[in-house]
Amino acid sequence: MFLHTHPYPPFIFDSTTKLIVGTLPPPRFTTGDLKADDVNFCYGSRDGQLWPILNAIFNLDLKYETTEEAITQRKQFLINRGIGICDIVASAKREKVDASDLGMQDVKFRDLITFLQKYSKIDTLLFTGGNSKNGPEYFFRKHLAAYNTKLEEVSNVVPRVHQFLIPNSKRLIKTVSLTAPSGAANRAVGSLQKYKEMKAKFPSKNTIDFRIEQYRPFF
Repeated sequence: MFLHTHPYPPFIFDSTTKLIVGTLPPPRFTTGDLKADDVNFCYGSRDGQLWPILNAIFNLDLKYETTEEAITQRKQFLINRGIGICDIVASAKREKVDASDLGMQDVKFRDLITFLQKYSKIDTLLFTGGNSKNGPEYFFRKHLAAYNTKLEEVSNVVPRVHQFLIPNSKRLIKTVSLTAPSGAANRAVGSLQKYKEMKAKFPSKNTIDFRIEQYRPFF
């Protein structure tokens, strides 16, 4: 059984207003066996789409390589925009060593509520995936249940929006469940009516283009 631990501490600072919340990076980030065009930072997999999406939205001219410069580019962007990253999974066990969310067992959560209580300017959580089993929204709902709290629906249109009150507080936090920035989610994207409408109008556009337009208003 492989113990898949998160290799990066939460990236949060006093001016953070939005928090990106996912699950775990691929196991090679835990073992340190990175590929040449991976970036040794959150969402740095060469196969991931979060940084290419943000690169397209903000014209960041990011480097995709295992260098300190590539890491610094990403950290500086996050700081400039008041965006933090705190994936909800601290560790999980796997029978098969892969990046599948469904393959995670005996999952241990990070205590996101404690971070939200500490960093008082955070008002939005951006889930990199929805409420399907072992997705970030799915796990966060379980995390909230331990505090006798639950998400309240604001909008059921993808990307779904919810809100909740931090326990023992009147502070309201909004959550946005973005379509996962991974190739595995492309089939789900293809089934969305909005994607079909985009393809009908702009046949040359693809699933990344769809995510770029979905993510833009929330970043």
